[in-house]
Amino acid sequence: MRKVGTIVRIGICILCFALASCKPEPKTPYQPTAYDLPQPAYFPSRNNILPDNPMTEEGVALGRKLFYDPRLSGRDGTDGIRCCASCHHQESNFDFGGSAGLHHSVMPLVNLVWNTTGLGWNGGVATLEDMVLAAVTSPVEINADTNQVVKYLQRTDDYPEMFYKAFGSRDITFINIERAIAQFVRSLVSTDSKFDRYLRGEEQLTQDELAGYLLFVTEEGADCFHCHGGGGLALMTTNLFYNNGLDDEFNDPEDRAVITGSHWDRGAYKAPTLRNIAVSAPYMHDGRFQTLDEVIDFYSDSVKNSETLSPLMHHVMDGGVRLTDLEKAQLKAFLNTLTDETFLENPEYSRP
Repeated sequence: MRKVGTIVRIGICILCFALASCKPEPKTPYQPTAYDLPQPAYFPSRNNILPDNPMTEEGVALGRKLFYDPRLSGRDGTDGIRCCASCHHQESNFDFGGSAGLHHSVMPLVNLVWNTTGLGWNGGVATLEDMVLAAVTSPVEINADTNQVVKYLQRTDDYPEMFYKAFGSRDITFINIERAIAQFVRSLVSTDSKFDRYLRGEEQLTQDELAGYLLFVTEEGADCFHCHGGGGLALMTTNLFYNNGLDDEFNDPEDRAVITGSHWDRGAYKAPTLRNIAVSAPYMHDGRFQTLDEVIDFYSDSVKNSETLSPLMHHVMDGGVRLTDLEKAQLKAFLNTLTDETFLENPEYSRP
């Protein structure tokens, strides 16, 4: 009996060893490739990349696919189905290029990786990840249920593997959807306009463009630089908020004051970037101007005074900066040097 017991124990040990040897080896977690974000020397060093969402090649690729995919709406069909690209067109500076039927006009998605002051016209969205959530759930944007979106994408053939490569798990979460799209938006970097090449010493501006540049950066000229000249002019915006004299009565429930609670922020909105401004119409928070000429005419002759007007609007008592026709043409010539065809046509930013 003792011998039989020994044999049984040996057999059990052999069986256990065999079963253990059949277990699959634990997989090494997929290691995504760090994304090489362009960083020109004349750009700000500070960015808004979150510690828990570093940019990777795989994350950006996933975000790009989601950005253009109507399946982000979490439903089938075509009626009312939208994605991020429905309102952000590459050829229009990832702006809408027209009226989107929104309370405020669409803001361009360019160089936002260096925006550290809140997003949107009133700065009410803290991060690009939060912006994705706001856009997906907004009834006037994608209008989707996040749980339904996750379930829908989980059933697809392609997304689980892409999420695994980007975030190490085939189980899709909306947090990782936010992270991926935010990574792609952070990758939308414009650094190759004629003005960039001028700053780098690679190309010269014409006489009119230089004259427009001088008007842009002087108070006695067009006086644009206070709101649009931050960071050594690189971003073409300070990313701060101003009442620029569009109106003298305020009834917009979504201006800066709704965020800060301050009466002195009535009529104030973020100064948008002027990069690719020539293709970013319509202009202002409500899209009231359709052309750059209208914008220049407003700042020249039609600024309105009010209690909350930004103190940087130095020429308000004259109704504006009072440019001559020649100066208006020169300023427009300079603004046109901010168009970056490389960015607007970059295949890495287009529909995959």
